[in-house]
Amino acid sequence: MVKRERVMRMSVELPLWRALAGYRVLTMLYAIGLCATAYDHFLRPWVAVAYYAVLVVWTLATLPKVANAVSCTKRFLAADLTVALTGILLTPLADNHERIAGGGPTLPSIWTAGSVLAFALKGGWRWAAVASTAVAAVNLVERGSPARDTVHNVILVWVASIAIGYVVEVARASERTLARALEIEAATRERERLARDIHDSVLQVLAMVQRRGAVIGGEAADLGRLAGEQEVALRTLVSGGLLPLSRVSEDAAAGAVVRAVEEPDDDGPVDLRALLAPFAGARVSLAEPGAPVPLPPRAARELAAAVGAALDNVREHAGRDARAWILVEDEPDEIVVTVRDDGPGIPEGRLAQAEGEGRLGVAQSIRGRLRDLGGGAELISVPGQGAEVELKVPKGAARARGKAERR
Repeated sequence: MVKRERVMRMSVELPLWRALAGYRVLTMLYAIGLCATAYDHFLRPWVAVAYYAVLVVWTLATLPKVANAVSCTKRFLAADLTVALTGILLTPLADNHERIAGGGPTLPSIWTAGSVLAFALKGGWRWAAVASTAVAAVNLVERGSPARDTVHNVILVWVASIAIGYVVEVARASERTLARALEIEAATRERERLARDIHDSVLQVLAMVQRRGAVIGGEAADLGRLAGEQEVALRTLVSGGLLPLSRVSEDAAAGAVVRAVEEPDDDGPVDLRALLAPFAGARVSLAEPGAPVPLPPRAARELAAAVGAALDNVREHAGRDARAWILVEDEPDEIVVTVRDDGPGIPEGRLAQAEGEGRLGVAQSIRGRLRDLGGGAELISVPGQGAEVELKVPKGAARARGKAERR
């Protein structure tokens, strides 16, 4: 079956362009109607008829130009505004002075506002301000004096066009933000699909190689061990990577920009899971929360180093074939990391003896690190049943220490 690709095009301003096209046609008819009702009062009606003939041809011929922002070019906007301004300046030639002084409409009438709105839709409020200012200046020239109705109409067009231009800019920025969010969502869905496919094929094959290699032994056992390590590395990669990416939104004039930044960062909290992920392997299992576990950079590094020291003790005293489990718990007041192994355990009094002999692995590498963070480490060991190290870091103390470091 041929895969069909569905392309969605979003444009919050497309209805505005359609409305502008309709507005230009309706206001053209309105201006012609005004001229027809007051035809007998014109001093030179042929000037008005000639202008309206040009206006009709121009309005209908340029409807495709106001279909969207791409087709509405700068040249078209300049020519369109010229048509409107020319009509205003021709009004004193066609109409009598009494009607003009009495507040009579110009030849293009409210069709001029359509030209200004095209500027607003194309370039935002700044373009709208330039176009409406030009219209205001020409209106004052046509009237000869700043009459009350003229000033009123000029301010109305000026404020309305600038407001619409600003709304268009905000709509465009929102549209870009939504488009970026949809792209991220689509990328996430695709990643999840690939993760499922990898889990159903590659990961299962690596797991099978690991089990069969352990059963066969010899060189096959080494091959199985390598397959197990690659399985853990690949599983970590498809589940988020060793150093996860975070997305930072920047509200700029051109819309929201989303960029990828690597973590951890010394200027902000670090996700403890990212530092503990490299410890996972064929014989080390890592269980962590689904949500980030944020800690100040130094606290996170020290806690991760304490976990590494505990795993070093497992390899040294329980043997390289021993299995270990890391459990991360994000409690309301503290972070708890538990390291447990299935080794022979630690004989009673062995730690005190090691400390007396000057071997301070547990005392300094683990307990000392946690003590500096305001936390503690508790070792539980039963001979023949393995050992368990529970590392605790209070959140409040870690945050306070992180702020002190930044100062």
